[in-house]
Amino acid sequence: MNPFQYSARAQRVVFGAGTIRQVGEEVDALGASSVLVLSTPEQRPLAERVADLLGARAVGIFDRAVMHVPVETARAACSTAFELGADSVVAIGGGSTTGLAKAIALEMSLPALAIPTTYAGSEMTAIYGLTDAGLKRTGTDVKVLPRTVIYDPELTYSLPLAVSVTSGINALAHAAEGLYAHDRNPVSDLMAREGIRAIAAALPALVAGRKTAVLHAARAEALYGAWLCGAVLGSVGVALHHKLCHTLGGSFNLPHAETHTIILPHALAYNAKAAPAAMAAIAQAMGAEGAAQGAFDLARRTGAPLGLQQIGMREDELDKACEITMQNQYPNPRPLEAVAIRELLQHAWEGRRPV
Repeated sequence: MNPFQYSARAQRVVFGAGTIRQVGEEVDALGASSVLVLSTPEQRPLAERVADLLGARAVGIFDRAVMHVPVETARAACSTAFELGADSVVAIGGGSTTGLAKAIALEMSLPALAIPTTYAGSEMTAIYGLTDAGLKRTGTDVKVLPRTVIYDPELTYSLPLAVSVTSGINALAHAAEGLYAHDRNPVSDLMAREGIRAIAAALPALVAGRKTAVLHAARAEALYGAWLCGAVLGSVGVALHHKLCHTLGGSFNLPHAETHTIILPHALAYNAKAAPAAMAAIAQAMGAEGAAQGAFDLARRTGAPLGLQQIGMREDELDKACEITMQNQYPNPRPLEAVAIRELLQHAWEGRRPV
């Protein structure tokens, strides 16, 4: 067995249908009493529900979370938290809202509780990201890790199918890349394989399901998989896939989950020969013949976008994306080669199935 290091981080996970009703008890367990509730504008009703459950503990709602956490939004949220005397934050929503909670935690050292309504997985990581002047800066700091995460499958029942699919494949990407991360370990490998299996099984069931019981079971399985995939992302480093997605999202304002969905098959194909054991594990977990092909086929089977052109990227922006990707490179099994990366981006833009 190869040498490895594994660091367990203190984080409480509460999983189960209806567990949102425990939010007050969980805030009390954190020793907090003045909570700022965070959400996107669209999820304001959910934020109000959380505030009602918190009662006097809730001091206000900030409902301006947006993709990629612009620094202006983070500053406004911090100002609101300071003005209201908040001693903690509760984030309800997807990766945008969790990312905003992390920005507040980074700046003000306030503890965060996350209630995910998508499969993003950000709630399980100490990774944060801020976008300033068209560039997304990422970093790692343990103080941004949510102290408690409440996973309530009931909150995902109304998640639109298209969002469910791309959010799920986004989660799967965390685990897939974790299997060839430079600092992977036996624990992260176990979580990755099981997380991929759960997501790959749940998404087709959501698309094909008609009976309520089947759909609810698939929702729970997808959320379970998302937790595991997020835990992988939180315990190991990232590589080319995430570098590309951070570049495309932060610099070209492409939607986060859709970008991950489109890039994953091509990033896997790029690394296939350099990480054969990881590719075999990914393919086996997905029940596919190949990792890259399996990821592409899962997206196509579930109706996800397949090409960057479908989500608003122009072909004449690909050269710039390649140039940015080659800067501040992440560790990756295969060295980053500009010509090959540019070809990868071209294939992703066209929506071509990897071979």
